[in-house]
Amino acid sequence: MVTLSDIEQASARLKNIVHRTPVLTSQALNAWTGAELFLKCENFQKVGAFKYRGASNAITQLDDKALAKGVCTHSSGNHAQALALAARGRGVPAYIVMPTSAPKVKRDAVIGYGATVIDCAPTLEARETTADEVVARYGATFIHPYDHPDIIAGQGTAAYELLQDYPNLDAIIAPVGGGGLMSGTAIAAKGINPAIRVFGAEPKGADDAYRSFKAGKLLLQEGPDTFCDGLLTSLGELTWPIIRDNLEAVLLADDNEILEALRLIWSRMKIIIEPSCATPVAALRKHLGASKLEGKKIGVILSGGNVDLDALPW
Repeated sequence: MVTLSDIEQASARLKNIVHRTPVLTSQALNAWTGAELFLKCENFQKVGAFKYRGASNAITQLDDKALAKGVCTHSSGNHAQALALAARGRGVPAYIVMPTSAPKVKRDAVIGYGATVIDCAPTLEARETTADEVVARYGATFIHPYDHPDIIAGQGTAAYELLQDYPNLDAIIAPVGGGGLMSGTAIAAKGINPAIRVFGAEPKGADDAYRSFKAGKLLLQEGPDTFCDGLLTSLGELTWPIIRDNLEAVLLADDNEILEALRLIWSRMKIIIEPSCATPVAALRKHLGASKLEGKKIGVILSGGNVDLDALPW
């Protein structure tokens, strides 16, 4: 179990490693959603995503013997970049298994950080079996993209910082993919303020967390259909119970609604975020009344800004 203490220790450990990202507000976005939003901009984090927090927290806790053999993971992009850069910072090899469907911008970044990329078919089974082969071949330490206590604690430092800056938030929301960010966010938020309301957000075309939450049991992602490439993964055995026990609800938005939020943030706030980031904003606007969040102070984790500029959704 990951606790607030783990997140506090991770925050101290990462103080001189990760960026303390800014929190932005927007009158235009507040008017559009009907709430007062405080946006934690992890698009300004190293590698352009919150994933650098978890990867750095995990790698800094490996001993010299493990580090010498390197690290391995499977990822479609942001965790791959994060682990590659964290490994380069420690001067150790990184072996990254990437599906052939991964965005080119993310693949190129991983290679640019000096990691070895191993291709696999775009299925979870192929990712896992290929990673197992790499670990067996090199003796590298496998660091799961989200279902790992050090990853969860590291990701929770984003919400921890947000609540240090704005302790009086009524609610907090984050996108849900594998659940590492959402789990860390929930633990940090509830640990600091047990009364805070915690929500997750998902695309309608990749709604395994929503379905799991409604069913009260872990249901896997099946044939996801969304342009939010960072939210295609199923929840994990570690992340699911944390989400089940700490969230009030998982809110859905469809791709058209997410695209509208994405364009508004790009055009009015002048920041580049990826589609996954816009999901919480779109979901808040859609469910604000039903969730009784009108006019409330809401923290939003903007998870990253790694967009393929040659394949924009518009």
